[in-house]
Amino acid sequence: MDYIRVTKENIESEHICCAISNNKDVQVASKKAWLAERFDDGLVFLKGTERGKCFIEYIPAENAWNPIDADGYMYVDCLWVSGSFKGHGYSNDLLGECIRDSREKGKKGLCILSSAKKKPFLADPEYLKHKGFEVCDEASNGIRLLALRFSPDASLPRFKECAKNPHVDEPGYVLYYTSQCPFNAKYVPVVEKTAAEHGIPFKAIHLTTKEDARSAPTPITTYALFYNGEYVTNEQMNDTRFLKLVSR
Repeated sequence: MDYIRVTKENIESEHICCAISNNKDVQVASKKAWLAERFDDGLVFLKGTERGKCFIEYIPAENAWNPIDADGYMYVDCLWVSGSFKGHGYSNDLLGECIRDSREKGKKGLCILSSAKKKPFLADPEYLKHKGFEVCDEASNGIRLLALRFSPDASLPRFKECAKNPHVDEPGYVLYYTSQCPFNAKYVPVVEKTAAEHGIPFKAIHLTTKEDARSAPTPITTYALFYNGEYVTNEQMNDTRFLKLVSR
């Protein structure tokens, strides 16, 4: 497969979403707007020519929208290969290019979020271990920060204190989210409407700046749902899934 780097110059014409084919969809528009503002911060979006089915998105860790201390590292926002494209080495291609590019830019290594067992919307820990990543920090909700050091004496990244014990001091459901994930543009309003219709306490906090994201009370900022102060999930909710969660 050939690969294309998405830039300011071609982002309007390129397909960038893993699941949405309509470039005029509000979710795609939201994601593209977020990406366009990150390119000046060093973000790289490399994708396969098969629309949005294989891609890697990474950025210098100092500019990552996550509460991490990882100066000198490259932070991988997302490495995605769609189901039918798995098993062909595309993940290796994309990660390999990220490693090559990061070394060329003088980085200490890569870092990425994962968990002890595979979770939706997080990198596969077994794959990362196979590629040489090591666990360098873990939050109390089981979210892990993994690193691939280019030199054995490189300092390891860490979560900021605000993210080590994910918790909020508000009752009901509280959602922290960014525009990095395209699905949020559609489904956050859906959940807000559903909660209002059913009298469910719900508050959505849209992280719109890097500074806010880097001081959030959660390692995952793309989507982090809390209930009565406690972390619940990073998996996006639609109306049906949210009501099922509430019923439990």
